[in-house]
Amino acid sequence: MYSRMFGMYNIMKLALNAKELGEQIRQERKARGRTQAWVAQRVGCRRQTIAELEAGRNGATTVLLRTAGALGKALAIVD
Repeated sequence: MYSRMFGMYNIMKLALNAKELGEQIRQERKARGRTQAWVAQRVGCRRQTIAELEAGRNGATTVLLRTAGALGKALAIVD
């Protein structure tokens, strides 16, 4: 449904809100066998920041997704 709406056929799952994006990030991190601490070290932030992102509680992420939505767009995790 979303793939046709946005004209993309290779997207696995669109993130329409911060909670969905956070869950996709968590799933990807776990699939790669990485910890929140590992990701945080490479990103240059605290582990708690990654935990908040994965829980959908990151304010900047919420603003980003709402902005994309207001413009009729969505974000996706793609390879």
